[in-house]
Amino acid sequence: MTTALNSPRLLKGAIVALKPTGSPGRVIVFQYNPDALTRTLTARMMGGEGSIGDALRFKGPPDESIKLDVEIDATDQLEQGSPLAASMGIRPSLAALETLLYPDSSLVIANDKLAFVGYKEIIPPEAPLTLFVWGPQRILPVRLNSLSITEEAFDQALNPIRAKVSLELKVLSYQDLDLNSVGGALFMGYQVAKELLASASLATSVPIALNVRTGG
Repeated sequence: MTTALNSPRLLKGAIVALKPTGSPGRVIVFQYNPDALTRTLTARMMGGEGSIGDALRFKGPPDESIKLDVEIDATDQLEQGSPLAASMGIRPSLAALETLLYPDSSLVIANDKLAFVGYKEIIPPEAPLTLFVWGPQRILPVRLNSLSITEEAFDQALNPIRAKVSLELKVLSYQDLDLNSVGGALFMGYQVAKELLASASLATSVPIALNVRTGG
């Protein structure tokens, strides 16, 4: 019992969709944290044909993408007698993720009515600002590029009760968002934190590298 009380609380990863006002509109907490994240960073440089001297000039921060697999399972809820899980399985959890890729239906209907009465300039529906939360030091503005859902088990009504969801996220930088916006400020905080971590690493790694060169 003492060990359980003293054990550190495991933080859960999450995806948070913010309303235009900045308040949380939807919070999707991972049922189980993924075992791995794949992050890909691609340099964004000025270099190109006819641009001598610009090869080492930055156009901006790197393009960064994140891939992860999330597991969703209704077994525990079914054992606990959850009416929602019993009637719908994990469909609500899947819908919470899937609808991040849909424009709001009320806005679609409203725009259709505006087009019908002759409005020429109709603003496309805006997606919510989506944040990928992976611990207190990594809260990133992202765009959900794609979902791949593998439904692995079903109940008697063919509701999925277990699934694996593969997510592909694009990190949005201050070149995608206004630097003074919520998302732009979060990205800049993410970059500054990296620079501080790099400085801390340099302070410990340089003496080691010097020892290797001089034979210890």
